[in-house]
Amino acid sequence: MSKQKNNLFQLALCAVLIALAAALGMVEVFHLPQGGGVTLFSMLAAALCGYYCGASKGLIACFALGLLNFILNPFVLHPVQVALDYFLAYGALGLSGLFSNRKNGLTVGYIVGVTGRFICSFLSGIIFFAEYAPEGMNVVLYSFLYQFSYIGVEAIITVIVINIPVVKNTFQKLKPQAS
Repeated sequence: MSKQKNNLFQLALCAVLIALAAALGMVEVFHLPQGGGVTLFSMLAAALCGYYCGASKGLIACFALGLLNFILNPFVLHPVQVALDYFLAYGALGLSGLFSNRKNGLTVGYIVGVTGRFICSFLSGIIFFAEYAPEGMNVVLYSFLYQFSYIGVEAIITVIVINIPVVKNTFQKLKPQAS
């Protein structure tokens, strides 16, 4: 019975965190012309699913975030582009759970999850958005710089914030309640 209550609690926690991630994703500090922007810690809210509930639940929850983002703001060029930009990219944030029981697990897990999201968006940029690269600019470099200008910037800001001692201690103290 206890395991069932814990699973129900984790399901509810993931639902709240994904709803929070979706809402925070709508609060953009700045927006780029071809899509993407620095949000108010939306990737952190998603990564917390994996950190608090483990990689498998985090992956499922973050995949659901990708589905939710696709429903709320769809942009379709090709089915593979949709998979890369929505389902795989957001799902990768759940990889944060792979490091949840290690020292600095939230920071390391967050970086791994964001790197997964970056790789998916980077590949999508090369394959589907090459036409936006300035004339004469290498498409790979363009996609890297474009994706880094919002995913990388938000990640750097978030890593700084989650390593402020009071913030770090708060996330660590909440973890046993979620497990």
